[in-house]
Amino acid sequence: MPPSPARRRAPRLAAAVALLAALLLPATLAAAGGGEDPTVAPTAATAGDAPEATDPGAASDELTAGKAAVLGLVEGITEYLPVSSTGHLLVTARLLDVGTSPETEAAADTYAIAIQAGAILAVLLLYFGRIRSMLAGMVGRDAEGRQVLVGLVLAFTPAAVVGLALGDVIKEVLLEPWAVAVAWALGGVAILTLGVRLERRVGGAAIEAITARQALLIGVAQTLALWPGTSRSLVTILAALAVGLSLAAAVEFSFLLGLATLGAATAYEALRNGGELIDTFGWVNPLIGLVVAFVSAAVAVRWMVTYLQRHSLAVFGWYRLAVAAVAAVLIATGTI
Repeated sequence: MPPSPARRRAPRLAAAVALLAALLLPATLAAAGGGEDPTVAPTAATAGDAPEATDPGAASDELTAGKAAVLGLVEGITEYLPVSSTGHLLVTARLLDVGTSPETEAAADTYAIAIQAGAILAVLLLYFGRIRSMLAGMVGRDAEGRQVLVGLVLAFTPAAVVGLALGDVIKEVLLEPWAVAVAWALGGVAILTLGVRLERRVGGAAIEAITARQALLIGVAQTLALWPGTSRSLVTILAALAVGLSLAAAVEFSFLLGLATLGAATAYEALRNGGELIDTFGWVNPLIGLVVAFVSAAVAVRWMVTYLQRHSLAVFGWYRLAVAAVAAVLIATGTI
């Protein structure tokens, strides 16, 4: 007798709960410990004069439940589409006045990364069959799953190394509206020229046939997405097409690579600054944003996969050029 739908969904739900706990636990522990780095010696401020705490009332006004939901919606819709979730979150947060004060800026930056957990959970559930295949490949029970897993590890490594080395510099220099607008425009041009041309090629390898060389080249390309506004999905899909994968395989590999890349970034940020996030905004409103991101990401991923079965990537190129123009106007008028 085949298992009931409820029993088939049980492993997915268990995996989702486990991942959610793994992503949120560092933030909770950091908050419980005050978010302090135990390796830093006490200064005059920490030992004697305590720094002025963030006003809880002001913080709650900056990230209300409604604003958290809006940011979660933006994150979920844009995370896996080739339009840059970071750029959209940056502009949306500025328009909503979230993180615009010195006391809340760091916490808002952490929140923008933490709500990625919702999008991660969505792809985990939607691609649970593939993930189960990769886990079986780890113990020698699924050769194709092992091939995809090895490819993901190789593709993940370059961005992880560069991100750890240059992450703070990138935040200081490129996490600005003007830099995001430029990246939006360049990405739009890339889709309308290179992307559309690559899509027209007949055939392409399936994801199970990805080679170590192909995976590594995709990983090197993913480092370009460290420039906010570029879009991790954009560069990985275009790179996968360029090295010979089919469009369907390129999209799926990009989604799966996002699980590793975004999961690592979210866990790292939660461990590093999760305590400050919870101290500043509490945990209820950030959790609202995460749930909204989960639902909207699931819808967006399903839509994109279906849409690309009959259409090209061109619509995303035109959209990027349009949103770059809007951002330029907002910057020029001093709105953001």
